[in-house]
Amino acid sequence: MKKISFFIILLIFISASCSNNKEKKYISFSNKALGTFYNITYFDKNDRNLQIQIDSVLDKFNMSLSAYNPNSIISKVNQNVDVELDDYFLNVFYQAKYFYEITEGAFDISASPLFSAWGFGFGNKEKITPELIDSLKQFTGMEKITVVDGKIIKSNTRVNINANALAKGYAVDVVADFLLSQQIENFLIEIGGEIVVRGKNKNSEKWKIGIDKPYDGNLNTGETLMNTIELTDKAIATSGNYRQFYIEDGKKYAHTIDPVTGYPTQHSLLSATVIAADCMSADAIATSLMVMGIEKAKAFLNKHPEYQAYLIYEENAEYKEYSTIADN
Repeated sequence: MKKISFFIILLIFISASCSNNKEKKYISFSNKALGTFYNITYFDKNDRNLQIQIDSVLDKFNMSLSAYNPNSIISKVNQNVDVELDDYFLNVFYQAKYFYEITEGAFDISASPLFSAWGFGFGNKEKITPELIDSLKQFTGMEKITVVDGKIIKSNTRVNINANALAKGYAVDVVADFLLSQQIENFLIEIGGEIVVRGKNKNSEKWKIGIDKPYDGNLNTGETLMNTIELTDKAIATSGNYRQFYIEDGKKYAHTIDPVTGYPTQHSLLSATVIAADCMSADAIATSLMVMGIEKAKAFLNKHPEYQAYLIYEENAEYKEYSTIADN
C-alpha cells in the first residue's frame, strides 16, 4: 500500500546548547531514496558527515525491496525469476506474514494487483467490476506465498507482492542501526514521512513532531497542524486518505484498499499515527488501522498495547481525536 510522503512535518529547533553551555553542532542533510526523500539530523561528537555511507546503505536496501527497480529482488520475485533472497527481503517477508495474521488480513502485501486495478499501483486503472475483483482476489493472500529453503514458493505465478507499506519504515530502522553502530545516539531519521528518533534534539529536549490536519487536498505540510507529539527513542509513522485519492462519478476513491473486500475503504477514519519500538511495525500498523476504520482500530489497539496510536476521524462533519499515546 502506498504511504503518504511527508505526511508528518518535523519541528526541529535550530538553536540550543548543552548543559556545559557549549553548542552542540547537529549535522543535517537530505537526499532522494526509495522513490521519495529522506531527511536526517544527528549529533556526532566527532563531527562526521556520514551521508555517503548512508546513501550506500540505502542503495543496497533499494536493490532488495524497491518495486520501482526492475532489477531488485522483490521485482524478480514478481517476475518469477529465480533469485537469492537477502536478509532485507526475508525480514520484511516474515514480518509481513506476522502483520497479516494479527490484523486478520487488513495488512497484506500480496494485495498489489488490487491496488493496481484501482489506479493506485504500478498498472493502469481498470474498469472495476465485481467479477474483476473476485478474479484478482484468487491471487491475493499471504498464505499463497511462502519461503522454502531460502526460495520463494507461490501457489500461482500471478501472485504479486509490494512491500511499500512497510519497506520505508524498515529502511528508517536500517539507517538508525547504522548510526547506532557509529556510536551516534542523538538523531532523527525521516524517509517519506516515516520516522525514528533517539536521544534529544538541539535544545536537549525530546523531538517534536507535528501532525497535519487531514482535510482533502491538503498539500501544504505543516501549515495546519492537528497536534504535536514529543518523542524520543521510538518510531512513528502516519497513514491517511486525504492526499491520495480521486473523484469518479461524484464519488471519492481513496488509496486505502481493504484486501479482504478488494474495494477502497469507506469509513470515517481520516488518518492514523502509530508509535512503536521500530518503524517497520509503526508503518505497517498505521496502514492496517486505516483499513480497519475507527471502531475496529480501537479494538485492535486495546488488544495490542505495544502499539500506541493517535487517530483522527470525522463525526457529524467535525474532526474527532482518539489517542492511546502515553507520555513518551
